Amino acid sequence: MSRIAPVDLPQIDSATMETLNAVKKKLGMLPNIFTTFAHSPVALMSYMGFVEARSAGRLSNRQRELIAIAVAQENSCEYCLSAHSAIGKGTGLDDKAIAMARNGESDSLTDSKILSFALSLLRNTGAVSDEELEQMLRVCDHDHGLIIEIAANVVLNVFSNTLNRLAGTDVDFPLIELNNNA
Repeated sequence: MSRIAPVDLPQIDSATMETLNAVKKKLGMLPNIFTTFAHSPVALMSYMGFVEARSAGRLSNRQRELIAIAVAQENSCEYCLSAHSAIGKGTGLDDKAIAMARNGESDSLTDSKILSFALSLLRNTGAVSDEELEQMLRVCDHDHGLIIEIAANVVLNVFSNTLNRLAGTDVDFPLIELNNNA
């Protein structure tokens, strides 16, 4: 049961409702995360802007979902784990890939290194070792922009994980329970 219930839609301002209608049109549903974020139009717009900007990045949709799944598992966010597992299937992730991502792993060596680095960023609040950064720079062909994009994806997911854990957002995707070691 949620600790912060989604907003009562008839009570919100027209700009926020317009944003929520755009989400519903794009996703075919209005997930609870958005109606919970809508309590704070500033938070909702910040989140939406971040999501939109990130979609123009160089990480593939698949890689972004792998990061989201790994971060959700690490942060014990069942809502985000469930949501990104469902969304990930739409990017071609199968059950095996999702299970591996939950452990920070992938069949792809590059994706595995991205996940490992993303989890290190999360666990160390960005303070990765020089060696870790240099290893990741080699994977990214010394592209600092891609390193920063990975960090941005971690931060975006921490934002949604934090909100959903704070609010106790009711899961409205097929439920994926957290691993026992989470």
